[in-house]
Amino acid sequence: MMSTIEEAIETLKKGGMLILVDDEDRENEGDLVAAGEHITPEQIAFMAKKARGLICLALSPEHCDRLGFRPMVSKNTAPFGTAFTVSIDAKEGITTGVSAHDRAVTVRKACSPDAKPSDFISPGHVFPLRAREGGVLVRAGQTEGSVDLCKLAGLFPGAVICEIMNEDGSMMRLDGLLKFGEKHGFPVVTVASIIAHRLKSENLVEEKATAELPTDFGFFRIKAYTTKLNERVHIALVHGEVSKDKPVLVRVHRANFPQDTFAVGTGGGREDVEKALRMVGKAESGIFLYLNREDSGSELVEALRKVSATRNSPKDALEVAVREETRMTFRDFGIGAQILRSLGAVRLRVLTNNPKRFSGLQGFGLTIEEFVPLT
Repeated sequence: MMSTIEEAIETLKKGGMLILVDDEDRENEGDLVAAGEHITPEQIAFMAKKARGLICLALSPEHCDRLGFRPMVSKNTAPFGTAFTVSIDAKEGITTGVSAHDRAVTVRKACSPDAKPSDFISPGHVFPLRAREGGVLVRAGQTEGSVDLCKLAGLFPGAVICEIMNEDGSMMRLDGLLKFGEKHGFPVVTVASIIAHRLKSENLVEEKATAELPTDFGFFRIKAYTTKLNERVHIALVHGEVSKDKPVLVRVHRANFPQDTFAVGTGGGREDVEKALRMVGKAESGIFLYLNREDSGSELVEALRKVSATRNSPKDALEVAVREETRMTFRDFGIGAQILRSLGAVRLRVLTNNPKRFSGLQGFGLTIEEFVPLT
């Protein structure tokens, strides 16, 4: 059974270990996690003997910079962008550097607030990983997840992580990870649950601009929002007076530049935008929320490439789109929920032909009172 984030936080505070599982459409693996500042030789030995994967030290980007841990390669071509730095050993207090004792010494030194670059030598036997700024809300990996958990626990932002493998050397999957956790008394949590926790507890959105907007579909107030995560600008078109006491008609639309602008493809896109705006414009109160996805030229180019993929192999392109939808669910819903709450919308009538897609909204302090078909 999965554990709560609160249980995971308490485990790290007490110097214990936990299992962190990522998405099944990503690496689909579990890592054993321990707080770097509390690491013991016994925990390192357990990881080496029982988890069997590569033992690494996940660190926040600011601490990698402060300690001079430069990237292992100048161009990272790893499939999931795993950001290894040069390997390290502590300069003092160790022998060869490879023993459980020596690696624990190196880790604890790296997780000391007063550590400095001259305290380490390279290459070594500990493999630091540089977490992305913004944590799991930017990159949904165990590196970011383990560092985020340490931060949530009020600990130094550094965690020892090790992939968990079966005895035959294959990667252990969820069923095995749950049994492994039960056998050894380790809580099991997911990266997705960390994402959800942060989106519920942290205020990430900020209103940047507002204006009156007459359209063919009615009169709206347009509001632009940004987040602390990236440069994307999200748009809310608000019709009528939104109140916490009354249900409000809401459409949450994830941007797709080719479809929304040029009506490319067979589903959704511009047709859905127009239908939704027409229905919101006729309601007593309503919100059309446009969540932007492309914030750079490279992402726009990638979107256009997918148009070609759709033309060449519609089935494959559809499968890719479904996987992307699943992977983005928590982040999109969390940002969307924060914008809706800032507008005073907490009781929702959601415009959609796919109600299952929006069930996650209710986990962010919102109540869905009705699903309204988009017609």
